[in-house]
Amino acid sequence: MAKIRVLIAKPGLDGHDRGALVISQALRDRGMEVIYTGLRQSPVQIAQAAIQEDVDVVGVSSLSGAHNTLFPKIIEELKKRGAEDIPVIGGGVIPAEDIPFLIDSGIKKVFTSGASTDALANYIEQLIDSNQTSITPKKIAHIGIAVKQIDSVLSFYTDNLGLELEGIEDIPDEHVKAAFLKIGDSRLELLEPLDSASPIQQFLDKKGEGIHHIALEVDDIHGRVAQLKQEGVPLINDQPKQGAHNSQIAFIHPKAAGRVLFELCEKDEAGDV
Repeated sequence: MAKIRVLIAKPGLDGHDRGALVISQALRDRGMEVIYTGLRQSPVQIAQAAIQEDVDVVGVSSLSGAHNTLFPKIIEELKKRGAEDIPVIGGGVIPAEDIPFLIDSGIKKVFTSGASTDALANYIEQLIDSNQTSITPKKIAHIGIAVKQIDSVLSFYTDNLGLELEGIEDIPDEHVKAAFLKIGDSRLELLEPLDSASPIQQFLDKKGEGIHHIALEVDDIHGRVAQLKQEGVPLINDQPKQGAHNSQIAFIHPKAAGRVLFELCEKDEAGDV
């Protein structure tokens, strides 16, 4: 595959370019060709440079607070020149509430100030190389709920909520019994400890019954775990292990996500998660 060509630009009156230089060097270290246009570039100049340099992606950064005006103008200028197929990625000091507007305006993705350069490089590689597995979770596979006894709470879910019980399974490696209740394309997973060594028993002792984790379905869980490790995301499982229904699972440490425990799971081709 040819080297990915990236244009890094600082639109508007922003007079600081240290962050853009750091990003440029990080992308070069990943084997990309980077063209940095410098400070105080207009949307017209950025669009023209992107076309002249025949880049694969444009990265724009703003610290001035003018992103809601400048970023969409870059999209407009690319469209005027028939270059709307060049994806534009935004970054800088951007409030979370502005991100949906920028996405609706045509910005492919917004990286906030806390994002790592590895995450940015991984995203660009996945965006440009169609052969790479998507890093985006496919759906919420299930929500795990810790309970003392499945039998004592199951009637609420099946009778009062009207959910369908798909089955109950012991998972010896996790020291838990799990009941699976289908809701749309996802499931609720009731988790009962099998013994005192169960992490669910430890959870119950500390917090009582309640939501234990959220499971996200992914493709290529080994590649996803490796990518998270590369990006410095703390993990509970450095390698995937077997879960229910012969799926492969791995847990992200809750300190990575505001004390929310996330599970990644890849379903068995012959089964489900």
